[in-house]
Amino acid sequence: MARRVLVTGLSGLIGTALRRHVGDRYALRALNRRPVEGVECHLADLGDLAAIRPAFEGIETVVHLAAAAGDNNAPADILRSNVTGAYNVFEAARLAGVARVLFASSGATVAGWEREPPLSHVVAGRYEQVGTLPKLTHESPLRPGGLYGASKVWGEALARHYADTYGVSVICLRIGRVKAEDRPSGPRDRSVWCSQRDVVRMIVAGIEAPAAVRFDTFFVVSNNRWSYRDVEHARAVIGWTPLDSADDPRFGPAATL
Repeated sequence: MARRVLVTGLSGLIGTALRRHVGDRYALRALNRRPVEGVECHLADLGDLAAIRPAFEGIETVVHLAAAAGDNNAPADILRSNVTGAYNVFEAARLAGVARVLFASSGATVAGWEREPPLSHVVAGRYEQVGTLPKLTHESPLRPGGLYGASKVWGEALARHYADTYGVSVICLRIGRVKAEDRPSGPRDRSVWCSQRDVVRMIVAGIEAPAAVRFDTFFVVSNNRWSYRDVEHARAVIGWTPLDSADDPRFGPAATL
């Protein structure tokens, strides 16, 4: 039988790419605020634990993508969706006996380092001033770039708590800049861009990771020349490597998954 996977925010950019890529590989269910045609849906708001709990019944893996993304959102929306909402998802998963949760974190958890050289030079495209470019790893100190990044730090801490206390396998994905046009633009994208193909392959790798992976955190960016986010850890632990690059002029919206 196909693995039963609940995806929050399936109608979003990454959720849509995921569905297109996996086809009928998994038995998908959506936890959404609006219907998704052709998929079993449970309509509820993440801020309401009692309302979302039925969506988790009989589920093996949760892919938690839904969020108020970016610092353009009001603080109250970030609080409800990313703080209260993340807690509700983990708690509902625990109560339902879900084996694994993939938590869509963000590179915004460390984007504050871009305020200082050499990363400030990288994201501004001043490559001649960069010199040695160090890589941030999953063990580097956190430095959120704003309230959105801070909310994802909370989600990662919550993930660690649920893995340690309740034995839920949790994989945190610090996803880079995924765009609707599936093409990098501007100097910062040359560092933090992630193709839709690469992020979907990472989600699948997380779903399929051995049960022995009880908790871990991975950066998810494409193979960009000026990336400061380490992807070697993901290769070593779950065998994921990015296929695309912000520096490849051939890559664009016509690329297939």
